[in-house]
Amino acid sequence: MSRFPTLAGLAALMAGTALQAGDVTIPGPQGPLSATAIAVPGASHAVVLIPGSGPTDRDGNGPLLQSNIYRMLAEGLAAAGIASLRVDKRGMFASARAIPDPNAVTLAAYAEDARAWVGQARALAPCVWLMGHSEGGLVALLAANDPPPGLCGLILLSTPGRPLGQLMVEQMAANPFAGLLMADMKSVVASLSRGETRDPATLPPGLQPLFPAAVQPYLIDLFSYDPATLAAGWPGPALIVQAGKDIQVTAADADRLAAALPQAQRLTLPAATHMLKPDRPGLPLATYSDPTAPLDPGLIPALAGFLAAHSPVAE
Repeated sequence: MSRFPTLAGLAALMAGTALQAGDVTIPGPQGPLSATAIAVPGASHAVVLIPGSGPTDRDGNGPLLQSNIYRMLAEGLAAAGIASLRVDKRGMFASARAIPDPNAVTLAAYAEDARAWVGQARALAPCVWLMGHSEGGLVALLAANDPPPGLCGLILLSTPGRPLGQLMVEQMAANPFAGLLMADMKSVVASLSRGETRDPATLPPGLQPLFPAAVQPYLIDLFSYDPATLAAGWPGPALIVQAGKDIQVTAADADRLAAALPQAQRLTLPAATHMLKPDRPGLPLATYSDPTAPLDPGLIPALAGFLAAHSPVAE
């Protein structure tokens, strides 16, 4: 990668840049989809930030998550002269009117919305990048298999490289207190991977919150995708960002994505968690619950350097 600007340099850019932030909407299936745009005068690049799984809003927060990760990313990128749209998924938060049931979705539906947001982001800059975090990276990969005009490339943040069912089983197995649940965990994931739902009442109480009946159709769809297969369908620029202290997505996932995307660059943040913030030893969930915790200091400069190395003309 090229030399990256320092955080002090980014702060100086921010101080001298007239930023324009505000909510924007585009048509959804039954109502509007909503996002926050940060316009940067003269920007060559814009990113569309796609949230991770579940009820996670455009800032990176939700009922069980308080991170502000996407707001921090957007503001940090603006300091580097990069515009952004950070979106609420259809059926959730300010996009709640887009569909009546937020669980009645598919990965393809989210990808359709991502492609539409690329079209909107072209008003911010000529070169648009899909930046997906965690499950949002899968959305970006699927959207790029039918690339919209203006899409320059992909930035995959803490993105799974293996089928999600397999990854969920491995995450559960890593929990030293989950031994008694593993047989049932493997069984229900196998059922969903075959396209078969399971009555949550037949599962141990410890698994029932993971597999509510309303969410199982979406999980069946999600488990049907192999991220590496999706990645192999994108021939353009890509950046794979992996956190060294990630307890959800591991280096094995980044390796698999990199094998499918030989043209991609890789960025490893050795001290960062899945939230792309510095790990707090002994407190593995601290970065999920502290919205004031800063991003890893190497992240924004590296993203800015990667984008600066690519032409602002859509490829």
